[in-house]
Amino acid sequence: MEQYLNSLNQWQLTVLLVFAFALLIQVVYYLSVGLRPVCNKQPQPGDNLPPVSVIICARNEGENLKQFLPKILTQDYPDFEVIVVNDCSEDDTLMILAEMELTYKNLRHTSIEIDRKFSHGKKLAVTVGLKSAKNEHVVLTDADCYPASNQWLANMMACYTDGTQIVLGYGGYEPRKGLLNKIIRFDTLTIAMQYMGWAKAGHPYMGVGRNMSYTRSIFFEKNGFQSHYYLMSGDDDLFVNERATKRNTRIATSSESRTLSIPCESFAQWVSQKKRHLSTWTYYRLGTKIILSYELMSRLLFYAVLIVAIYPFGLYIEAAAAFGFRMLVQMLVYKLNMRKFGERGFLFLIPIFDIVLPILQTAFNILILRDKRSQ
Repeated sequence: MEQYLNSLNQWQLTVLLVFAFALLIQVVYYLSVGLRPVCNKQPQPGDNLPPVSVIICARNEGENLKQFLPKILTQDYPDFEVIVVNDCSEDDTLMILAEMELTYKNLRHTSIEIDRKFSHGKKLAVTVGLKSAKNEHVVLTDADCYPASNQWLANMMACYTDGTQIVLGYGGYEPRKGLLNKIIRFDTLTIAMQYMGWAKAGHPYMGVGRNMSYTRSIFFEKNGFQSHYYLMSGDDDLFVNERATKRNTRIATSSESRTLSIPCESFAQWVSQKKRHLSTWTYYRLGTKIILSYELMSRLLFYAVLIVAIYPFGLYIEAAAAFGFRMLVQMLVYKLNMRKFGERGFLFLIPIFDIVLPILQTAFNILILRDKRSQ
């Protein structure tokens, strides 16, 4: 080793040290954060499960409700209601709900009427649903989502141990043909590994509205979405970022606690969706911004130094060894998480996605800033 170090000039040694530092941060991240969802021991459903209200906000979602709502209404759960908030729909949503209420006695709906002079986001519909709910524990999902199992509610509610007020679940997307679908599912898994891993580590910062639960008390004790109601997005991530703590938040990682959603069918739709989701990150707590920057900045540093190590410094063997070791750790962690959350079909595309996704995310953030300046 001493002979090897003596063979390096000062600049090569400096590059190698920075390279080793970036590699260490990346490996520590994957092993200490990325593995936590895999290692999570979720309680099994018992006999004393609390009554639950499932809240679904729907705007022109008649066909999705017809297809997916029965899978929620037929959950194997002792006491639950499903509340659909008809949010200014102009399709046949009301008629579909009225027909379904004749069959399913645990289904109720409430409506927000169209007002051309007043626009609102999903937060109003969620608030209306929570006010209509008769139970303390609520589960939120979307009209284009469905549970992966009839034990979905039981597994989500099993996470409510002493002091729990928020439960974060996994909301995946249906596998479809095509590269875009694989990108969407890789991105979804990556985000879940982050927010679940950090939540398990004691730093919860977000959840997804496709599959999350909390108590009515924690919602109303600080006036719901009042602090960020003026933002169109944030009914899920900003709410969790504001209310979640190490002691009151749990993650649901069993295969039966997942939901699946209909994925975007075009790149333009996905870009619009990502811009909407990313538009709220600037409102996160400072601590959240720091921990989110931890992985991204170390990854960018790793690839930057990787390029420099190869050219002009000619550290080919060192660069190949570091890249191979990191990729081995990364793919192992992703493989375990893919198995945990029922994902498949993109493992060997991860080396490409690992480089492309940060570039796309940077482009999305630039578009968001440009849109804000033009408003």
